Amino acid sequence: MNTDFTTLLRACRSFLILTLLAIGFATICAAPAKAKDAGLVWGEDYFPNYELKAHTGETLNFFDDVIKDKVVAINFIFTSCKDVCPMETARMVSVYQILGDRVGSDVYFYSITIDPENDSVDVLRDYAQRFGVNGANWKFLTGDKEEIDIIRDKFGLFGDPEEEKDLSNHNINLMLGNQSTGQWVRRSPFENPYILANQLGTWLHGFKQVSALSNRNYESAPQLRQISDGEMMFRDRCSSCHVINGGLGPGRNARPLGPDLYGVTERRDGAWLRRWLAEPDKMIESGDPIAVALSSAWEVVMPNFRLDSGEIDSLIHYMESESERLRQRYASATSESGPRQPDHSEHHHGKH
Repeated sequence: MNTDFTTLLRACRSFLILTLLAIGFATICAAPAKAKDAGLVWGEDYFPNYELKAHTGETLNFFDDVIKDKVVAINFIFTSCKDVCPMETARMVSVYQILGDRVGSDVYFYSITIDPENDSVDVLRDYAQRFGVNGANWKFLTGDKEEIDIIRDKFGLFGDPEEEKDLSNHNINLMLGNQSTGQWVRRSPFENPYILANQLGTWLHGFKQVSALSNRNYESAPQLRQISDGEMMFRDRCSSCHVINGGLGPGRNARPLGPDLYGVTERRDGAWLRRWLAEPDKMIESGDPIAVALSSAWEVVMPNFRLDSGEIDSLIHYMESESERLRQRYASATSESGPRQPDHSEHHHGKH
């Protein structure tokens, strides 16, 4: 069979899978009473029941133990990835924190390696610990490579086998779904974590979680401010691991995965910072002392987002302006309560 025809068949099959998923979604939205039927369509006759090994040492069957009758978030990673996978896992950590005690109760998280030859149970256990993952509520899974590729294919996430010989070319989308109702949706790891948490906690549960603000009127709604390109990029690419507050504003309850970027444009040479944002991997490989120190101090190594010069300009401008905004905002409070020094540390709470 020639290459063009094989490619055409694969494209047609992917289109058919996505079309069927879309039809299943539309059916559920239009006729909730038929949700149970959709769950049967996307049931044990569609999804395989392959054995997978968890980083906790348990053996799970994909359909029976991982997705059956559950609301789940599933992503596919490999632990040696120095690019998007760590950021994707960090984003899921943010969603995990937002959902709180619901994870492991009525929402379940799973990360499946696409490199099982290298990602053993022990390697996955170490990887989970890097992100502070509770194994009872979020499991990292390994298994047979061909079977994992079939699972990915069932979700429409398996690409060209030739291209995926380089694992960094794998489809990075994560799957959110409710197997019992047949609702499945693909989401980007760059999505806002609150949106992902809302989809897992409300939409996939039939909107049974009613907002406490539902009785408020439009007059009481706050005025929305304009969000710059730099802030949008920071939220999408950086906020999973970083904050900008210097101790001057509310921070995260969980341990951070990267340094606070308050005042970073003042602490770092401009040319160094621009190169760090453009090619952190090359700086680490070349032995740049600051880059090496940062990569050693924190759980997640800075990925290369392949930012262009305009995107770097926008990010730097946002980090600079946000730091200044916080200074002005807390200036009066500082003068009333006495001098308060922002926290510029880049090495606390990291690896020890």
